[in-house]
Amino acid sequence: HWGLCFGGFGRPHRYSIFEQASIVEGLLRHLGLHRYGINLVSHDYGDTVAQELLHRYEHNRTGSILIKSLCLSNGGFAPLANAERFLPLPQVLKDGGLLAPIITRLMNFFFFSRGLGAVFGPYTQPSQAEYWDMWAAVRTNDGHLVVDSILQYINQRKKHRERWVGALKATSVPLHLIYGPLDPVNPHPEFLQLYKKVLPASTVSVLDDHISHYPQLEDPTGFLNAYLSFIDSF
Repeated sequence: HWGLCFGGFGRPHRYSIFEQASIVEGLLRHLGLHRYGINLVSHDYGDTVAQELLHRYEHNRTGSILIKSLCLSNGGFAPLANAERFLPLPQVLKDGGLLAPIITRLMNFFFFSRGLGAVFGPYTQPSQAEYWDMWAAVRTNDGHLVVDSILQYINQRKKHRERWVGALKATSVPLHLIYGPLDPVNPHPEFLQLYKKVLPASTVSVLDDHISHYPQLEDPTGFLNAYLSFIDSF
């Protein structure tokens, strides 16, 4: 259906965190894994999807998956007051105004790689080939034309903050955060202070100070070791 999004007008679909959570549940049912306890690992957009899955699990909604643990990484689990100024994509995309479809159609590899590079650490930048792979993935089925629709998750985080932050605060599921402290989107120390204040029972792994928004890509060994230590702790 993405091919029908010409110019962003008459778009037949709107993306939402609720839908993404339902897709995860549907996939696990299809794979026959919904009967088993799942260890969730999430990042950025996926953090909020995981929060919705956790809310459903805690409220015993029909079809919800069984969650054994949740490991979050860099992402806005709770909106920071000033974090939006760090977003690499224009504010107008998030606002979904009339200019958003024009900007998405003008997006090219140069602006994409420049914006993405801003949220990687200076010593952990993707290679040119990796940038092209990411760009090819974004362009598949005209995916770049729905960036503004996908970015509505930022507004959804604010609207449903009580539901999604509340799920984290109320759960007895083991929680962990793996954090790259150089992240301009979730800046240190404000992000970490808020996380510890809201979720004092959660454990935290802070990676080296040159690791930024994509710790799983920038320091895969450190990320894996931190995750395995968390899994082995319960």
